[in-house]
Amino acid sequence: ATGPHAGGRSRAARRQGETIAKGHKNYELMLNLQLGIRHAVGKQGPITLDLKSSAFDPKEKVWTRFPPEGSKYTPPHSSCDFRWKDYCPQVFRTLRRLFKVDAADYMLSLCGDQALRELSSPGKSGSFFYLTSNDQYMIKTMKKAEVKIFLKMLRAYYNHVRSFENTLVTKFFGLHCVKLAGANQKKVRFVIMGNLFCSDHFIHRRFDLKGSSLGRTTDKPQTEIDEYTILKDLDLNFIFRLQKHWYQEFQRQVDKDCDFLEQENIMDYSLLVGVHFRDKRVIMTEGSFDSDSSRGSSPHLSPHLSRGDTDPNRLSKIKLGSNMPTKAELTIRKSDCEPQLIGEPTGELYDVILYFGIIDILQDYDISKKLEHAYKSFQYDPTSISAVDPKQYSRRFKDFVYKAFQEDKVDI
Repeated sequence: ATGPHAGGRSRAARRQGETIAKGHKNYELMLNLQLGIRHAVGKQGPITLDLKSSAFDPKEKVWTRFPPEGSKYTPPHSSCDFRWKDYCPQVFRTLRRLFKVDAADYMLSLCGDQALRELSSPGKSGSFFYLTSNDQYMIKTMKKAEVKIFLKMLRAYYNHVRSFENTLVTKFFGLHCVKLAGANQKKVRFVIMGNLFCSDHFIHRRFDLKGSSLGRTTDKPQTEIDEYTILKDLDLNFIFRLQKHWYQEFQRQVDKDCDFLEQENIMDYSLLVGVHFRDKRVIMTEGSFDSDSSRGSSPHLSPHLSRGDTDPNRLSKIKLGSNMPTKAELTIRKSDCEPQLIGEPTGELYDVILYFGIIDILQDYDISKKLEHAYKSFQYDPTSISAVDPKQYSRRFKDFVYKAFQEDKVDI
């Protein structure tokens, strides 16, 4: 269940998503969400990294009523009467501290004057995604079952991200619920997370990689593929060659993250990869990658490709999964009949900057997934399908990722 992830701040005027202005069907929901977050973040208590087990109790949630006229604890507002729930507030407050999130910046990003943007298509799961105007945070609506899984694994998640500063798993900052007043009003649960692709670099191509081949290709015709299209395993036409130090760090961290997800009985996660091409000669037409050197023709650049994205003054710190200078080697698949997950390397290299992380980590291998696997196994090679048990999933995911990302044997 992959949601769209947004590109860099300094991009062309065409922004992803629809601004939630007055009159938008989710305008009131956005106001409620912003009022609730302001209230939650404003209640700063003492922070200790050694949390008591009671802080992780799924029953550890705080309901607050927000009447329009205001109350002793809440401000008057122009939205409807609603109730707000904070799940495990102490844990998320501490996670924000661990992830070095400044409380004032966080509140301003989510609750400032700038409206949120709703990303056009919900993911396969039916979840909706909202993006803050500075692209820093993403809000995803969640099903009740996902919230249960998350709360069940919250303690293990907390311990994992505390132990591994360079973890590639999604950074979560808050888990909340809004319920409008009235008997038949449904609850809207949502999680706030970091946006992987918030960067000074324009993200030209994005890939959602699972390591399975069945149905793992974009359903868009080549001519319609653009920088916001989420490409999949069978669309990947590169091997990313990391410098030795980074490759070793990458392998170590993917192993640790996959061990954690396997222990928590999680499957169906993806490695989301964003690619920024540094080479101004790169021609990107109809979803293909060529360079003027290989074609011998004059370069044709989209407007957003010709900007000075490699200005060294604007480069933030390089870390695992963020702002990583890498070589991408073009690959070619020999035959369409036999779906090769990784094509043959061509020797044609591009200078790129990569952003990546492990997303969709709240899919438990429950009975419906087991049934889906059993049913599909009658029709397809069982190793090619997405819903396999967590141990098998982790092994297959790592096998694929270590073919797509390799050590650059040539010293740069």
